[in-house]
Amino acid sequence: MSKPLYEILERPVITEKSVKLSMAGQYTFRCKKSANKPEIQKAIEEAFDTKVKTINTLNVKGKTKQVGRARKGKTADYKKAIVTLAEGASDSRLKEIFEGA
Repeated sequence: MSKPLYEILERPVITEKSVKLSMAGQYTFRCKKSANKPEIQKAIEEAFDTKVKTINTLNVKGKTKQVGRARKGKTADYKKAIVTLAEGASDSRLKEIFEGA
């Protein structure tokens, strides 16, 4: 039984570096920590109707932040996936997100 898309993908990561990567056919997404590469690939292919070549994942540790006057807080850990599309794959829906077209 497969997981729904919202249990795998959280949101695209829109930064200066990720927009530059998107011009080369690589797109960056924030995913649930429990998601694995085959689940992420299936979710991207279903959501954006495209073909995925490779996926690189990395676990990002949360940062320590100051909350209030003397308390220390921490942002959540998360998984980041950098998705490379196959040659000739349609990426028009992804370009709309990353380039704001």
